[in-house]
Amino acid sequence: MLTGPAGFGSTTTLIVVSARARVASGWPAALNCWTTHSGSAPMPPVELNAERSRVTSSQPPPNRTRATRATTTVRRPLDISPTVPGAADPGGPRSPGRVRQVRTPVALDLAQDPAELTRILVDIPSVSGTEQPLADLIEDALRALPSLEVLRSGNAVLARTHYGLPTRVMLAGHIDTVPIADNVPSRLDGDTLHGCGTTDMKSGDAMLLHLAATLQTPTRDLTFVFYDCEEVEHDRNGLTRIERDLPGWLVADLAILGEPTNGAVEAGCQGTAAAEVRLAGKRAHSARSWKGVNAIHAAAPVLARLNDYSGRDVDIDGCVYREGLNAVRIRGGVAGNVIPDECVVQVNFRFAPDRDAANAVHFLTDFFDGFEVSMLDLAVGARPGLSAPAAAAFVSAAGGTAVAKYGWTDVARFAALGIPAVNYGPGDPSLAHTREEHVSMDQIRQMTAVLRAYLS
Repeated sequence: MLTGPAGFGSTTTLIVVSARARVASGWPAALNCWTTHSGSAPMPPVELNAERSRVTSSQPPPNRTRATRATTTVRRPLDISPTVPGAADPGGPRSPGRVRQVRTPVALDLAQDPAELTRILVDIPSVSGTEQPLADLIEDALRALPSLEVLRSGNAVLARTHYGLPTRVMLAGHIDTVPIADNVPSRLDGDTLHGCGTTDMKSGDAMLLHLAATLQTPTRDLTFVFYDCEEVEHDRNGLTRIERDLPGWLVADLAILGEPTNGAVEAGCQGTAAAEVRLAGKRAHSARSWKGVNAIHAAAPVLARLNDYSGRDVDIDGCVYREGLNAVRIRGGVAGNVIPDECVVQVNFRFAPDRDAANAVHFLTDFFDGFEVSMLDLAVGARPGLSAPAAAAFVSAAGGTAVAKYGWTDVARFAALGIPAVNYGPGDPSLAHTREEHVSMDQIRQMTAVLRAYLS
């Protein structure tokens, strides 16, 4: 019998092992892992917890003069020597990749052209787990702005205004990148800036940092969140730590995440689930195959169901989310002369944000009825929330049209907190994580101007 939050009374084996499933799912913050089968007792739950990180804070005086540091931050010099791909990464399991020599600035000028600021940010390597040099520079630059309260949490930097305005907008961006693919430092070719993070998402960070420094009289109070480790697992993501330790900072009427959208407003996001369908057989010598049961052959009806699948199109606030269910990996086989006794088909389900976690799990177990299903990972999506006044005003300022976000982003975290959230940032999202990553310098300037008009 299936146990846990879904509780559908199925005889299908189900294992839920998900850190991200906690996000907007309504399940406990420390999600338990379980497995059951017909007539068997559940395994003991395993609790997944995140390690707490140091938080330092500074509060501005009543006249909003510059805040002083609450603690001293120990600085490490940036290692600019070439590294070998695959070398150990002191910040975590990811390798920084190959980095050619770059010159690190002693300070960031946030008031300069945001496209030029993007180039400077790209030239400061910040692979997940190694963001401290960049976070230090961002912290120093924001602390120099007298209108902002600034707080440091690990390698995340938060800042906010206190003008007492009726509406607050959160502007968020991650400062880490995937491992470098011999594309740092950046390269400018006409209007096109090439390099790791140009699209995902240092151009978005530059846009937000520039606005933090140059918006003199905003019409809305602002919260800026520049966070670490978005490109790695949920528990290391800086937003996980901030949500746990500093929930008061994640309060707003609208959240704008600077993920790449190529100039569009992408509202909400799809949910995502990973599952395995396991087929059992019986081993035998391939010369006497009739004495066994071929588990790979047994996968044929699973693949046939997937091939016949037709996804839903779901319209929410004028944004159409198309669902998809696909086999993404298959494994099986023992040796060239052995009939395999096991085959596993891994599937990925991208689902519309009208489904919650329990509904997504129920759909998969029902779709693969009669087979053993194991849930590997699940993260619910985010509704677009465009009926909220602050969101509607932003869409209008950005051209009046919003489209569905295909993929999962951290807007789901904000939606789980009851904050309408959209993605809006320079760059083509299809270029993210590629060696060919690039962004238009002019698009950075144009999108910065749109945000300025909305916030002024």
